[in-house]
Amino acid sequence: MRTLISTAFISLDGVVEGPGGEPGYRNSGWTFKDIDFVAEAYDIKAREQKESAAILLGRASYEAFSPVWPDMADFADYKVMPKYVVSTTLSEDDLVSNWGETTILRSLDDVAALKETEGGPIIVHGSAALNHSLSDAGLIDRYHLLVFPLLLGAGKRLFSTTDKDTQKLKLVEHEAYANGLQKNVFDVVR
Repeated sequence: MRTLISTAFISLDGVVEGPGGEPGYRNSGWTFKDIDFVAEAYDIKAREQKESAAILLGRASYEAFSPVWPDMADFADYKVMPKYVVSTTLSEDDLVSNWGETTILRSLDDVAALKETEGGPIIVHGSAALNHSLSDAGLIDRYHLLVFPLLLGAGKRLFSTTDKDTQKLKLVEHEAYANGLQKNVFDVVR
């Protein structure tokens, strides 16, 4: 079974919206405003590209990333990786042609079936609504979180607010950096 990893830049109060300056969010760009850059805090991002075998995205994140990431040197390893987009509304005509193989998945059952295939880890970037559904369905195996020392208040959150049984996590890697960022890697305990 393939490992499904959710990776996120997340504020201390759980917000994941607009980390890179995306329009429409009051605190957009919070990952680089008022936070000193410490290169080693982002080492996990390069490692994710080397260790992942596929990318899983929700429709909104696909529509945000696909016009930009294919031409960015920082995401070169992702260009050749298979991509999967979970959407009930996207069509093949909506997919970009310069970002490699992309498959549209129509349901969480399709995601569960993908996890049963041969291959390495599948990484989920962005995709707050998809993360909620994946977590609620018990499909996420690991979280890679870069926690920023910020309280953003309103905004899309990584974790679902569904009333459900406790989900235990095991901290398997962590580090704190001079700028206050914390790397926390958690495995989901089943």
